[in-house]
Amino acid sequence: MKSKTTAAVLAILLGGIGVHRFYLNQTGLGILYFLFCWTFIPLIVSVIDFIGFLIMDENKFNQKYNTTYPLYPNHTNITVNNGSLQNDSVKSNSSSDEIEKLFDLKEKGIITQEEFEFKKKTLL
Repeated sequence: MKSKTTAAVLAILLGGIGVHRFYLNQTGLGILYFLFCWTFIPLIVSVIDFIGFLIMDENKFNQKYNTTYPLYPNHTNITVNNGSLQNDSVKSNSSSDEIEKLFDLKEKGIITQEEFEFKKKTLL
């Protein structure tokens, strides 16, 4: 799991040659930084990256740079992996699966809180 602090330190110390981008698995950007390091433009951009890492929320950093991160901190069995939702636990029964699906719909704004509660009561 990538650390926001490590990325920030690499950006400020070695950002001119793109080390922080290699650390974040952004190889293309890392190569671009390295190729143009003689222009000092990557150095300026890495200072901006450093400030961005410092002010970025920890959850936002994890969702952006860590491929396996809990989408909902209270639901540790649901993770984001390359943009798709995966459930790491074995499904126990269909009603709990339906409630999880309803929760996802509610979080995405497709259904309202009242609809979620009504459907949950009917499933239970």
